[in-house]
Amino acid sequence: MPLRIATRGSELALWQARHVADLLTAADPSIEIELVVVRTTGDQRVDVPIWELGGKGVFVAEVRTAVLDGRAELAVHSAKDLPAVPVEGLELVAVPERADARDALVGGALEDLAPGALVATGSVRRRAQLAWARPDLRFCGVRGNIATRLDHVGRDGIDAVVVAVAALDRLGLADRITEVLDPSVMLPQVGQGALAVECGSDAGDDLRAALASIDHRPSRRAVDAERGFLAELGGDCDLPAGAHGVIDGDGVRLTGLLASPDGHVVVRRVDAGNDPAAVGRGVARYLLEEGGGASLMAGRPD
Repeated sequence: MPLRIATRGSELALWQARHVADLLTAADPSIEIELVVVRTTGDQRVDVPIWELGGKGVFVAEVRTAVLDGRAELAVHSAKDLPAVPVEGLELVAVPERADARDALVGGALEDLAPGALVATGSVRRRAQLAWARPDLRFCGVRGNIATRLDHVGRDGIDAVVVAVAALDRLGLADRITEVLDPSVMLPQVGQGALAVECGSDAGDDLRAALASIDHRPSRRAVDAERGFLAELGGDCDLPAGAHGVIDGDGVRLTGLLASPDGHVVVRRVDAGNDPAAVGRGVARYLLEEGGGASLMAGRPD
């Protein structure tokens, strides 16, 4: 019987599921893979901002259900789409080696955009940080697959769009990048550039061993720190928030950020330690308690 992997049906999601399949079969050529394509609420409602649909979980709920109801043994997600709150019956068992976590501008470099240029992005995190760097910029929402977003450049007055570097790399579109934004300018979303593989809590030893073979420990530790940060904020924060973990010797160094939606307030914190989740939670607590983040959280929309 083949090993069934649940995934969204977008071109990028299918690339990611096939990448995990290739990693598994490279480790054990006897494994047969079947993809189970699931259409999610987030994919169906491209006319509605993510936060109005209920946050990042709209891209994973139906994929997770496919594992819980027995239609698949695994689920492959973009780690950035995975809420930090665990779901009963599922475990995050593998994070393959992470790709580039940074964001990119397509259409114009940040310093070269004309005063009042219009930038398309549906992310409140990206808007806030760009507004902090360039208060003159204007923003509009954009949803849809990567190609659809890129097609907006030069249309309807849009001067640039913001896209994850990893997405462009995976789809062979890296040549469209105008500027890769350094994390000092644009701190990535939690889990950006990484994949998350979930299985059922009752998975057998053979499956767990196969998944352990594709788990990349440095990437897993960095993502665990970022997810610890998100968990401390509430699991699926709808504020502009970002975190980026990097391996620092035997530990993890994490930079975390909270901002106001208009970008007028941006607070950062950097910390390091050997327990990734504890580092992430500590950075979030500092921003909430010492950096003024609690007042930002209190003012977020219901």
